[in-house]
Amino acid sequence: MAAQERQKIGKTVGESQPYWPETPKRPPGLNKKGAPNILVVLFDDVGFSDLGCYGSPIETPAMDAIAKRGLQYTGFHTTAMCSTTRAALLTGRNHHSVGVGCLANFDSGFPGYRGKIAKEAGTIAEMLRPHGYRNYMLGKWHVTPLTESGATGPFDGWPLGRGFDRYYGFMDAETDQYAPELVRDNTPVDPPGTFATGYHLTSDLIDQAIRYLADHAGDRPEISWLTWVALGACHAPHQAPFDLIAKYDGVFAEGWDVERDRRLARQKALGVVPKETRLPPRNDAVKPWAEVSEGERKLFTRLQAAYAAMLDHADRHIARLVAFLEQSGQLDDTMIVLMSDNGASQEGGPFGMINAMGPYNLRREPIEEKIARIEDIGGPDTHSNFPLGWAMASNTPLRRYKQNTHGGGIRDPLVISWPAGLAARGELRHQFCHACDLVPTLLDVVGVTPPDTVNGVKQMPLEGTSFAASLSDAAAPSKKAPQYFEMFGHRGLVKDGWKAVSFHPPGSDFAQDKWELFHLDRDFSETENLAEKEPARLKELADLWWKEAEAHNVLPLDDRFAPRFADNAKRFHGPRNRFVFHAGMGHVPTDVAPDVRSRTYTIEADVQIAGATTEGVLIAHGDMTCGYSLYIKDNRLTYDMNVGGQHHIAVSDRPVPAGNHLLGVRMRRNKGQNVATLLIDGQPTGGFETQFGFISFISWSGLDIGRDRASPVSHYEAPFAFTGKLRKVTVLLDDDQALDAKAAATATLARE
Repeated sequence: MAAQERQKIGKTVGESQPYWPETPKRPPGLNKKGAPNILVVLFDDVGFSDLGCYGSPIETPAMDAIAKRGLQYTGFHTTAMCSTTRAALLTGRNHHSVGVGCLANFDSGFPGYRGKIAKEAGTIAEMLRPHGYRNYMLGKWHVTPLTESGATGPFDGWPLGRGFDRYYGFMDAETDQYAPELVRDNTPVDPPGTFATGYHLTSDLIDQAIRYLADHAGDRPEISWLTWVALGACHAPHQAPFDLIAKYDGVFAEGWDVERDRRLARQKALGVVPKETRLPPRNDAVKPWAEVSEGERKLFTRLQAAYAAMLDHADRHIARLVAFLEQSGQLDDTMIVLMSDNGASQEGGPFGMINAMGPYNLRREPIEEKIARIEDIGGPDTHSNFPLGWAMASNTPLRRYKQNTHGGGIRDPLVISWPAGLAARGELRHQFCHACDLVPTLLDVVGVTPPDTVNGVKQMPLEGTSFAASLSDAAAPSKKAPQYFEMFGHRGLVKDGWKAVSFHPPGSDFAQDKWELFHLDRDFSETENLAEKEPARLKELADLWWKEAEAHNVLPLDDRFAPRFADNAKRFHGPRNRFVFHAGMGHVPTDVAPDVRSRTYTIEADVQIAGATTEGVLIAHGDMTCGYSLYIKDNRLTYDMNVGGQHHIAVSDRPVPAGNHLLGVRMRRNKGQNVATLLIDGQPTGGFETQFGFISFISWSGLDIGRDRASPVSHYEAPFAFTGKLRKVTVLLDDDQALDAKAAATATLARE
């Protein structure tokens, strides 16, 4: 009966009949008490063997306990990158199909590569919301174009625009763990602490998750919830408490070759891999540990220790979240789904990095310099990443890394528990399944049919296949439909236990790529290439790949790293060369801020100076590891161009006088040199000249006006807020930009 028929409105309340809509009921589901709560914990760049229950010596007791309360999958596959896996996990479709064929950082102009989830592909939050679920999102999003992550949005691709009711996290591929770029709902916010006060993003995200779930339990405990926790761990920068880092030096002192052997032995003993599994040869550019020098061994071990400590640290906070669920009586009715978005990262290169922002701006980071900074690793002024050898060990026993379609890039840990709904306790599941299969599985468990429309938009079919049957049946069949893979031209296809895969050297002819063939059911680690023995089968799978590629918007194949990123920035800013920022604003994301890379520019601040005690930041973009800042200190105008930790500083040759003034800096490109000139009311007052500059990337930390947030670009204590009156800051860009496109691409890929 319509509401109008149930109520009567008379002249007075005595002559009227009120009506109230029915209270939403707990959704249906397999559990007699109703559909489960769903907790998704998504790690970043964690390799197949990195959890204790998958063979690692890294201490992960909380995650291991989740596996003991449920299931551990050995055949779960992702898409080889972060944005793409998230798009598949959220929508139940293949990533190219929904427009996120590669990173959210650019739009290639083709249907499969828009960098934003299509409206025709509803998210799991949008599908569950009509059935009474409350949806909470925390941590890394990275499925919105970064050019849409600024103060004006648009917000239709942000978490609250895609079905989540509350959000607290970061929008980009990565962020500093001690000074993150945070958003609450649709508004940028400062982190609630600093490195000096003991702040770390992981603990903050778990604090907020507990807050959301405590609020929920206190307000509407009868309603089911979806909570999606996407940690920054263990993406670079690898940052963790120093005491935890020191703990792992001894664990990994014998090197990656010994570590791979030990992990494989544990995996066999645990049943994670078949007894006959063999280690593949070392990946390209990885030296035998015996050939690594003593100084390099200490450095590489410490870089690995920082990674391990970051994972250990995250596990301790996951333990807090699980303990809260138990304490609040929600654990039994909660399905926990814990996984990684791709394999371990190759972006640290052969020698690892302590501050990646230097090399990405063509400032070398010699081994000697890195060794001298070994005690800084994992701290607030580092952007560290481990070398290829340790990434290889993380992916044991699989070949290659994140970004690749061999096992090391796409085969990842997946742990599921649900005490009240699953009888399994500590069991393994070996079925092949894919990131796009998660949504169909969750909908099966909840008892919800995929909607025909979401927010009035007709929906494309789900492309994933539910693996819900395997939750209760170890003998349930694997996914039957073929599953394709593609990333930067690397290709793969799995069907009926067989895999065809092709590694694509960047810039080479796609037609010259060599396809390999592996029987995954008998060759877990892809060590026996059967291409020559079974050419007909290989041709069948390779031909099928092209059909799947055409059906899912994979084409055209594109391995052009550089033009994608450089063109995206140019297209976004267009002819705009003037930016005006007013006091009180800030948190401007890097992809939205003025693009001062490799060009001439002028920054001018309109200020009122009270006297010699006036000080503080006028404009700052970046953090300790890289960026620029224009400020007044000790009554002198100062400009610091911090290129990967190397500071190029100009200080005015005269004090800043009291009164109203225009204070600025002119950066001019001249025959490959960067010439900086400080200006007081247009008159030169000091400067510097250097060959170094922002060739490819400034920082993942955004721009601020009138202050510098928690991680200072220059030699002052953040936020070093300006104490005078700041009317506005104007940035003028000259049309002489000459980006090193290859370096720009490398830097951006390293962020992912």
